[in-house]
Amino acid sequence: MTGTALADASEDLERRRAESNARADAFRASRDHLNAECRTKADERARLVDDLRAKSAEAQDHRRHRDELNEMVREAKRLREEWNHNFQVASERAAELKRGRAPRPGAVPVWRLRKELKELEFRHMTSAHTGDQEKRLIEEMKRLQNAIREQDDELRQDPEIEKAIAAVNETRAEAEKHHAAVGELAEEAQRAHETMVKLYEEVDELRRQADEVQAKLIEVKAQADEAHRAHIQAIEEVRDIEKLLYAARGGRAPPSWADAEPPKEEDFLARLKKGEKVSTEDLLELQKTGRG
Repeated sequence: MTGTALADASEDLERRRAESNARADAFRASRDHLNAECRTKADERARLVDDLRAKSAEAQDHRRHRDELNEMVREAKRLREEWNHNFQVASERAAELKRGRAPRPGAVPVWRLRKELKELEFRHMTSAHTGDQEKRLIEEMKRLQNAIREQDDELRQDPEIEKAIAAVNETRAEAEKHHAAVGELAEEAQRAHETMVKLYEEVDELRRQADEVQAKLIEVKAQADEAHRAHIQAIEEVRDIEKLLYAARGGRAPPSWADAEPPKEEDFLARLKKGEKVSTEDLLELQKTGRG
């Protein structure tokens, strides 16, 4: 092989090595950029997952609290019904005792006074009156109220009736207390439920975002892997070309190549111009033949 042919071959190999080096650098830069994007996506997904877990745990706390409150509501309702029943029994007992006590001589029974009072109150609310009529109506209602109060005060002098009235007041207070508790606990349970629902909606949205980021992460990772494989391939091409350059510049071939059939110079140059791979053995044999 002539010196001119070797020089041309070396020049072409240098060009090819520069091109392979440039491709290797480009693929490496692309790979590094994609890997950096992967890390960013991974950090974003980790943050979303952390937020998701925190909100999910918070939602579960609200659900447990809601369930506890609902159980308290059920118990408060049971107590309310129990004390409503106790109030009804106590009221009936007190009324029965009062009916059993005869009014003082000449006094109108309380039940009749109450009936008259209700009739006057209804007439006052539903009928039109002149000023004098309304004044007389109000005065009569006050008289009935005072008469009822006087008889009640007299009845309360009886220890048994006083005790019955105290039982009525006590059972009424207990019933009202549990009724108020039902309302308060139910409202608090509803607030806990609404907060839980809102948090679970946020959890679903965070899960959707995390899935999107994960899908993008997988896509970018695949691109980074492809760029890495292309970088390695370009590096291998550079090493192969450097072996050829080493041979073209006077490197000796290993003894195992001694029996190989030397390639023809025309075939070697044709393959080189086409961009096909040329082995170090081929170049060494051509170099050896040219020197002979």
